[in-house]
Amino acid sequence: MKFSFVSLFPHLIEFYFKDSILARALEKQLFELEFYNPRAFSTDPHKRVDDYKIGGGAGLLMRAEPLFATLESLKASSKEPHFIFLSPSAKTFNQKDAKRLSKKKHIVLVCGRYEGIDERVVEEFANELFSMGDFILTGGELAALALCDAILRNVSGVLGNAASLEEESFENHLLEAPSFTKPFIFVKQPANLTTPSAFLKGNHSKITALKTTLASCKTKFFRPDLFLEYGRRK
Repeated sequence: MKFSFVSLFPHLIEFYFKDSILARALEKQLFELEFYNPRAFSTDPHKRVDDYKIGGGAGLLMRAEPLFATLESLKASSKEPHFIFLSPSAKTFNQKDAKRLSKKKHIVLVCGRYEGIDERVVEEFANELFSMGDFILTGGELAALALCDAILRNVSGVLGNAASLEEESFENHLLEAPSFTKPFIFVKQPANLTTPSAFLKGNHSKITALKTTLASCKTKFFRPDLFLEYGRRK
């Protein structure tokens, strides 16, 4: 699949794919990356892409003209671009969205700056809008990276062990159960710290039952909203 980032600051995004899992996946050509900077499409002599809001209001807005040109160029070069805009006023992105979007062939992530984007651009091009939560960022690059990372984890071959997707948080409306490493007893004063002994006994049915119980307790404590949904689905 392909990801296209539309951003005034592509260097804020590029570095993320230089290391670790996504760097290896990119090297294996499991996905493609490309970047579009609206400044390159601006007809302004100084390559300005922002202006004051019509009707007043604090701050500047990304202008329609360079963004239209950018997205039209991108649309002309791709058969199936799926345009996603990042906005704090949109639906909150979740794991179901990540899985669904991992089946797309080409995702375009449009990163806003300043006070946002001229609404006419959104109305013309957006297939979907997503928010990362009820807070405001200085730009859409971080949110776009988060979406890209979450989506790519669900693309076949990106993770070294695909089985790790099976017990993650939000599967079956539960958070992932607590995890532990060796040693079983961690020497720490004033009292040693241990892990649940059932994990060491090799009884897989009991381990599975314990993980479900722990996941349920964790979800009830940290995310009571998810726990209520889990109760309804049982």
